[in-house]
Amino acid sequence: MNHLKRINSALISVFDKGNLEPIIGKLNKLGVHIYSTGGTKEFIENLGVKVTAVEDITDYPSILGGRVKTLHPKIFGGILARRDNITDQEQLKEYQIPEIDVVIVDLYPFEDTLASGASDQDIIEKIDIGGISLIRAAAKNFKDTVIVPSKNQYQDLIDLLDEKKGETSIEDRKKFALEAFNISSHYDTAIFNYFNSDFNIPAFKQSSISGNELRYGENPHQKGTFFGNLDDVFDQLHGKQISYNNLLDIEAAVQLISEFEETTFAVLKHNNACGIASRNDLVDAWNDALAGDPVSAFGGILITNREVNMQTAIEIDKIFFEVIIAPSYASDALQVLKKKKNRIILIQKMFDFPKMQYRSMLHGALVQDRDLKMEIEADLKTATKKAPSKEEIEDLLFANKLVKHSKSNTIVLAKNNQLCASGVGQTSRIDALRQAISKAKSFKFDLNGAVMASDAFFPFADSVQIANEAGIKSVIQPGGSVRDQESIDYCDKHNMAMVFTGTRHFKH
Repeated sequence: MNHLKRINSALISVFDKGNLEPIIGKLNKLGVHIYSTGGTKEFIENLGVKVTAVEDITDYPSILGGRVKTLHPKIFGGILARRDNITDQEQLKEYQIPEIDVVIVDLYPFEDTLASGASDQDIIEKIDIGGISLIRAAAKNFKDTVIVPSKNQYQDLIDLLDEKKGETSIEDRKKFALEAFNISSHYDTAIFNYFNSDFNIPAFKQSSISGNELRYGENPHQKGTFFGNLDDVFDQLHGKQISYNNLLDIEAAVQLISEFEETTFAVLKHNNACGIASRNDLVDAWNDALAGDPVSAFGGILITNREVNMQTAIEIDKIFFEVIIAPSYASDALQVLKKKKNRIILIQKMFDFPKMQYRSMLHGALVQDRDLKMEIEADLKTATKKAPSKEEIEDLLFANKLVKHSKSNTIVLAKNNQLCASGVGQTSRIDALRQAISKAKSFKFDLNGAVMASDAFFPFADSVQIANEAGIKSVIQPGGSVRDQESIDYCDKHNMAMVFTGTRHFKH
């Protein structure tokens, strides 16, 4: 069956008129009858192209300050009429309704207006009614009508007009309809989420117009796509395409470094910090972060909260790594880092991350508040007879930040604002502690005077006992176990300090 149809008429009503002129010129050259209204009609007339006002079809002017222009049976009848339906065709003749073969729309910029911080009144006025209705109507009748739903599809129509000289296939029209419902559903989702910010009804609606196809997913046999706009968060200065696993590590790195105001450098691998240190000088922060685990740092993700200078870049360049993230780079440092062609170099922009997070789960999605709580000294409750020293408190708070951003079960050992070692992703807290102690010793760290942080409470006293035997004398943990007293009693007996935060930081 031949579904090629010729475009004889077009309705055009757009907000963004950029790149519209070539479309008008091509439609005019093809002898297409153009209908329009308002500012779009004036734009077309100024091009010297004949256009029929929508009001001349409907016999109604634009009313209510422009809120009602195209919402009329003579417009929607021309769009929705089935060309192979005898009754539809008879009614078109009876009511003098012209057929409309292509509809070109660009909606009011609701999301841009919302992001601009405009008033509620201005935001509401940017909820498009006529345009969204035109999109849905034309997309529904894709068998007979072409719908161009946004400025992003202008070029697609231009290419189609060039290629097929004013004719379209059913496949062409269905693809435009697909884009139309993508646009309309996304638009409605944005509006819903705006209204729901005041009510927070339990509905899960997230939308992204387009995705970036990745080389593959977590493994080469899996497909992967990123939905979102990385350009809002980073400028990529150099390197290969960011991978699925890179993105997971980058997310973990960005969230971790956000906890630190001091000059800090971190190295991450598989979403966990394998090295991190805070120092007065950036190069010292890098060297001490690397010392935390120079083996795992190979192929890792590096992040800092300071401009990377030449001295630090020279040191960094001595190892192989996948990604480096910083707020800026000195020009000479950048030249050093760019020596490896695949090395991904990112500038992190100022960006407010969503306060909600979600993941697919079973046959649905899990949604929760992002863990934005981080304890300060005033939140600490000393549970033992001995209180931690000022230096120990500083290390305890440092270690607690790392615990929050490490996979559970996790134990972090730190000293002098440096990660000595951590045990992460273990099925028992004891295993996590033993892993951390073994790792610290393998890299020649002296744990005498180090501190220990735990993401959850200790159900027994065995963890503080093992820590004490390793030389650790100060502990931070949430508390809350029915057997807290056993750990407290052991610490008191062995002159250890322990503080409770009252907050668990599981991360799975």
